[in-house]
Amino acid sequence: MEKIKIGILGYGNIGRGVELAVRQHKDTELSVVFTRRDPKSLKILTEGVPVASADDAASYKDKVDVLILCGGSATDLPVQGPVYARLFNTIDSFDTHARIPEYFAAMDAAAKETGHTSIISVGWDPGLFSLNRVYASAVLPEGRDYTFWGKGISQGHSDAIRRVEGVLDAKQYTIPVDAALKAVKSGENPELTTRQKHLRECFVVLKEGADAAKVEAEIKNMPNYFSDYDTTVHFISLEELKRDHSAMPHGGFVIRSGRTGADLQTKHIIEYSLKLDSNPEFTSSVLVAYARAAYRLAKKGDFGAKSVLDIPPALISPLDGETLRAKML
Repeated sequence: MEKIKIGILGYGNIGRGVELAVRQHKDTELSVVFTRRDPKSLKILTEGVPVASADDAASYKDKVDVLILCGGSATDLPVQGPVYARLFNTIDSFDTHARIPEYFAAMDAAAKETGHTSIISVGWDPGLFSLNRVYASAVLPEGRDYTFWGKGISQGHSDAIRRVEGVLDAKQYTIPVDAALKAVKSGENPELTTRQKHLRECFVVLKEGADAAKVEAEIKNMPNYFSDYDTTVHFISLEELKRDHSAMPHGGFVIRSGRTGADLQTKHIIEYSLKLDSNPEFTSSVLVAYARAAYRLAKKGDFGAKSVLDIPPALISPLDGETLRAKML
């Protein structure tokens, strides 16, 4: 069987998850891990796979079919994405929804410049939830979409807090407002603001000498992350963070509440939900599945940026069309 050679850029929670996910697919194999740290300081799980400096990535162009970018959306991917899209076919989990159009444009230009395929914003939201929003709104044009996240730890929001000056470490929980979720599931079709749907709760470890009030203000006023939400910031010790917040669960719901019929009195609710013990491990599994699609598209010469909305479902499956039609259709 032909093996798709996977590279990993960044060996944090997502990078480690990708390494584990690659093992579960018979048609993928890990070829290299790139890091901004000293490569000699990094111990990975897969024996015989080199760990190389991110600065040396260009020398591996012919040894990687798809590079999975495992950096954060706040500061890493906007810079790294276009750089590596010129060198490799790429997959990433860019999740700053408001900035996806500009990120897509930058990745599209970079990938087309050198003949590569880059699938952006892959994961569960954006990603699998995005697909369900499109399917449901197409089926029920008269209705409303609702997305609820959590309760769980958001990797992107936690990473954004850690980039704040004075923060040593942090975890952020996204929590649905229970009354809003119940109203939607009952078919009431309420109009809800961003603030009415979710709460954000932050557990932050400060660096020595950091100004707690300044850090709290910067978090609560951060655009695209916290400014539109009721946000609570708790300052705790590193020991408390490791003891009480080391797990990374998450999940959520995509709900379309719609109506059909001559008088639009027939109610329908479409619901898709996830309950995840490990946000990074699940996200990594989605990334690896879409690496298969990037590889196939690149072989056909279909270059440029794509999102999950542009990818036919069959392209992410290891099964051929005949088997899919027999078993899945």
